[in-house]
Amino acid sequence: QVQLSESGGGSVQAGGSLTLSCTRSTYSGNCMAWFRQAPGKEREGVGNIYTVTGFPYYFDAVKGRFTISRNNTKRAAYLQMDSLKPEDTAMYYCASGPIRNSNCGRGPSDYPFWGQGTQVTVSS
Repeated sequence: QVQLSESGGGSVQAGGSLTLSCTRSTYSGNCMAWFRQAPGKEREGVGNIYTVTGFPYYFDAVKGRFTISRNNTKRAAYLQMDSLKPEDTAMYYCASGPIRNSNCGRGPSDYPFWGQGTQVTVSS
């Protein structure tokens, strides 16, 4: 059974940094992704990483501020978040799944495996 577990969430002031970690219990596809969901809003993509090469993809809202990396030995992916803004406040989820059409998927439906989420709160 595949299990993903996130950690590292918390509260931080605007302009601060946090690093989230996601560890999976077993191999569950070559793509790992981060999504977030704020209260009353739909789940949105943050970015993903192809674990074979380490090549990342970022959505525009976080490009230049967030960095995704992975450690295949630890079956882990990381989300380094810098220059945090109040609008980054959300529950952050890690997901994993197969590569699709030579790319990691960008939508929630592309990922069959999910963690329970970790809360990130950014105050102004």
